[in-house]
Amino acid sequence: MAQLDKVAMLLLWITNSFCYSISEKSASNNKTKEFFEYVLLDESKHPCTRTCTPNGAPMVCRYQFKLEWYQTLSKACFNCPYSEEDCRKPHCIPGDGNRRPVLVVNRQMPGPAIEVCLGDEIVVDVQNDLIGETTSLHFHGYHQRDTPYMDGVPFVTQCPIQPGTTFRYNFMATQAGTHFWHSHTGFQRADGAFGAFIVRTIEEDDPHSSLYDYDLSSHTISILDWGPGIGTAKFVAHHHSNGDNKADTLLVNGLGRFKTFTNSTNHTIYTPTARFTVERGYRYRFRIINAGFLNCPIEVSVDNHTLTVIGSDGSNFASIKAESIVTYAGERFDFIINADQPVDLYWIRFKGLMDCDERFRSAHQAAVLQYKGSSKSSYPQALLSYAKAHKEGMQINALNKGPGQNNSMNIMEMQSLDTWDSSLKEIPDYQFVVSYDFYRINNPRFHKTAMYGYAEVNDTKQQLLTPQLNYISLKLPPVPLLPARDLLDTDKFCNRYNMEHCETNFCECTHVLEVPLRSTVELIIIDKGFVYDANHPFHLHGHTFRVVAMDKVGANVTEEQVAALDKKGLIKRNLINAIKKDTVTVPDGGYTILRILASNPGYWLFHCHIEFHMEIGMALVLKVGEHHEMAPVPENFPKCGDFVPKDRHSKEKSKHCNWLNECDDDESYSSAENLHSNKWLVYIVTLQCVMWRIRFS
Repeated sequence: MAQLDKVAMLLLWITNSFCYSISEKSASNNKTKEFFEYVLLDESKHPCTRTCTPNGAPMVCRYQFKLEWYQTLSKACFNCPYSEEDCRKPHCIPGDGNRRPVLVVNRQMPGPAIEVCLGDEIVVDVQNDLIGETTSLHFHGYHQRDTPYMDGVPFVTQCPIQPGTTFRYNFMATQAGTHFWHSHTGFQRADGAFGAFIVRTIEEDDPHSSLYDYDLSSHTISILDWGPGIGTAKFVAHHHSNGDNKADTLLVNGLGRFKTFTNSTNHTIYTPTARFTVERGYRYRFRIINAGFLNCPIEVSVDNHTLTVIGSDGSNFASIKAESIVTYAGERFDFIINADQPVDLYWIRFKGLMDCDERFRSAHQAAVLQYKGSSKSSYPQALLSYAKAHKEGMQINALNKGPGQNNSMNIMEMQSLDTWDSSLKEIPDYQFVVSYDFYRINNPRFHKTAMYGYAEVNDTKQQLLTPQLNYISLKLPPVPLLPARDLLDTDKFCNRYNMEHCETNFCECTHVLEVPLRSTVELIIIDKGFVYDANHPFHLHGHTFRVVAMDKVGANVTEEQVAALDKKGLIKRNLINAIKKDTVTVPDGGYTILRILASNPGYWLFHCHIEFHMEIGMALVLKVGEHHEMAPVPENFPKCGDFVPKDRHSKEKSKHCNWLNECDDDESYSSAENLHSNKWLVYIVTLQCVMWRIRFS
């Protein structure tokens, strides 16, 4: 009998470690809800990845994410790239053919996709198995309405996840569209900690459903700028020495042709590229995610095929026929490919722009569009090169172009399919100007006055210019703003209206813009463009915004010039059907104007999505609503903060200090003196403890 019990327990353990379902009643609609506990195993399909149906019961979709340092072309790759089959084995990450460390989830890059239906509940347990590093997980483009503590921004909505611990992200899927998850700590996204997050809806609720036949999981494209070293090493070399901030190549779904190898027949081979299979006569929805971390916009096109672009950042707009799309870090686009060409293999081309262009390393990449019936092992015959990665014709979201350009459509020229809302009213409740450039200031993080200050460094490649919003670098407090809000001194928040001399001195503080709940906010973002020909994509957490205006004024521009244009009525705002997005670019020497309906109470980060810029403070926080209007802190939510006790040899009395290390002078908190003066209380408590021990022993 004992042996049978052991066998039964073993079978139960095997079953539970793979997948089990139970039924539970939904309190809200009394429908049966399928509950899945599931650990993704390599290429296994999660049961929540399904076709959404009108009568389908919502599911609770569980994911176990294990974050760890790993290696491209590890022992799991066996004979890759000489055996392409080996390159596709579980846990093999070929990358671009170079061996380098990667920071990944479940030994996959990109990490496991979260694909659910609208109305599902999502549970992600993030296990931090890093060596001495904290982490966090942000669900990019997802508003976390009612669950702001799940936004995943360290020291804004949560404490960072400590090594060896697990943090559970738990929220409802209430926003359909193409999103993605990624680490929001340091350069972990740059080293591979990201993956797709797709929320599908029923066909009847998709305004574009008649334009395509298939929406397949295998047609999600994740792109990333890439190099031979980890992101932190590149950042340190660039900011403390003469290292560059350029990418060598790009990856598509973690794969790419870059490093060359010679096989046994003396032919040049590469690590494999991504492949996307279609069948002639059908139309397919593709979802592209730009997970990039450098200043590297990417142009996307497909040989012999026109793209029907239908949405961006989870929102739908009137469909547009285009030959190429330019995507910026953090952006997503949905498009349709009509497989109407002869059965063959075709290149999908990816061309890096700005810091990835021909002035530097001409970073580009390719994937294969494979028609069923064509060879599964060969590649298209057309040549690959940086120059050939550009396709003439209509281009969506072109780099540094305003509206009205030939063969180009600006984001603000697109027409949203979402109905009008009060964010588009004629006069906003609040208007803020956020301007920026790279500034020649003595940033104490990277220069030390009178030693190697900015002016004392002769090599211009080592004179670090600091990008700032309104001459301010964001510095977050040692406790997270949202859960520790009752401990904050909000009078210490800063912005351009209460800071002085920041144009000549380095200013770093908790940069916050405060607005009432349900107010309409206009952000006028200005890229002055006096230093560098650059580009900055900005991402807002917790909200979408309407892009009501965008234009390039010249090689550079000032706030005063933009204000003068606006006063003369020369800035035309689309207040009828402006597109909705959560990530948008600003033309260099130009402006982008956003409208936000501040309907989600909390503290929400607004930042440049180029990781180098974000890490040195090119960000601010939008505080929406009053503290009492924000969701209560979850029970037992992790706490963090400074630990700086008084020296035990100090004669000064100890003080009671909160998370912000703000102390009072109440003598009752002087531990040494109180312990001495209340020694009888100590004796009584000790005796009471002994009596309880005897009673229950």
